[in-house]
Amino acid sequence: MPGPGSDLPLTRRSLIGALLTAPALGSLSACATPSSSPGGNDGDAEGEGHSSLSRPEAPTPADRPRMPDEGSAHSRTWMAFGASAEIWGADLLEQVRSDLAAVARAIARHEPVTALVRPHERDLAHDYLGSKVTLLDAPLDDLWIRDSGPTFVTGRTGVAAVDFNFNGWGDKQAHTADAAVAARVASAAGCPRHRSELVLEGGALEVDGHGTAIITESCVLNDNRNPGWSRTDVEAELADTLGIDHVIWLPGIAGQDITDGHTDFYARFVRPGVVVAARDDDPASFDHDVTRRHLRILTDARDRAGRRLQVAELPAPRDLRPEILTDDFAAGYVNFYVCNGAVIAPRFGDARADAAAAATLQRLYPDRQVAQVRIDGIAAGGGGIHCSTQQQPHA
Repeated sequence: MPGPGSDLPLTRRSLIGALLTAPALGSLSACATPSSSPGGNDGDAEGEGHSSLSRPEAPTPADRPRMPDEGSAHSRTWMAFGASAEIWGADLLEQVRSDLAAVARAIARHEPVTALVRPHERDLAHDYLGSKVTLLDAPLDDLWIRDSGPTFVTGRTGVAAVDFNFNGWGDKQAHTADAAVAARVASAAGCPRHRSELVLEGGALEVDGHGTAIITESCVLNDNRNPGWSRTDVEAELADTLGIDHVIWLPGIAGQDITDGHTDFYARFVRPGVVVAARDDDPASFDHDVTRRHLRILTDARDRAGRRLQVAELPAPRDLRPEILTDDFAAGYVNFYVCNGAVIAPRFGDARADAAAAATLQRLYPDRQVAQVRIDGIAAGGGGIHCSTQQQPHA
């Protein structure tokens, strides 16, 4: 099978199963609480956080690691205080930092939050984020830790981190520092790290925690990430690394945004068999036709258990605040984040659409508080709340 590039050391697909199931690896079986101070060897693909076992046997389906659904209990949320004037521009920078801080504080009311921060910006980050957010020094290019950070999986003996070889969304943005974020987080969390053969971002993956995933072809099957890979190749890799047995493929759309159409802007699992999906009613938007095609596919789709999906719709806002609208502005409600006891969702200033989105999410998550946060600065950069967060599940 083709790999992501000769410069990326690859490991066997079965290695992560061995990391999570071998009794000899008890010391690596659960992630530790990260320290608030800098330090620690991030390691590389062959260094710290990797098993020294040779030729591990391929895991059986019962032994495979599994990516839990986002609604499962978290031990913490990871974020990155990584906005810079070089990427965001001086005019947007303060608003982006304020929005990121609002998201972090909203989550910190419900679970621990650790934010990566450039060492020379530690005091600045503390001023924005407050004392409830733990800071961890790390080089950073940007704030999108959903994509640059690791994807966590659980197994019989604990938690491990999967590194999907972040490449700046197909080399569209400088990413030397962000390419090391997954290793930095895994090391700080005390988790063994497995480097997948795939190049993809966490925003491209949506799972129900029971073997079904929703993935956009425009991102994962794009030659700027995985040249020569087929659906079958991707499914085999994700089965072994994340415990995914059934993939619902959405077409997405390439070339319209930096991500090439991430799944987490279009569709999310609420629970097995129930999905909430975006609908764009603006005929002038490129997502008008895309979201309708996705809705048709999802309505006809079945999950791993054979259930036909129940699909709730979240129409995009139309009446947006004009102050910082950009061509990349990501106006949609599907990019929410589920943390312990709450759903952190965007608020765009369209009173009717904001209220309708909150009501829909509250109906879908009756046992959680729905907290809406203004994120216009983050949205101006083409992302949202989910893009700027990454959950670490309980062991």
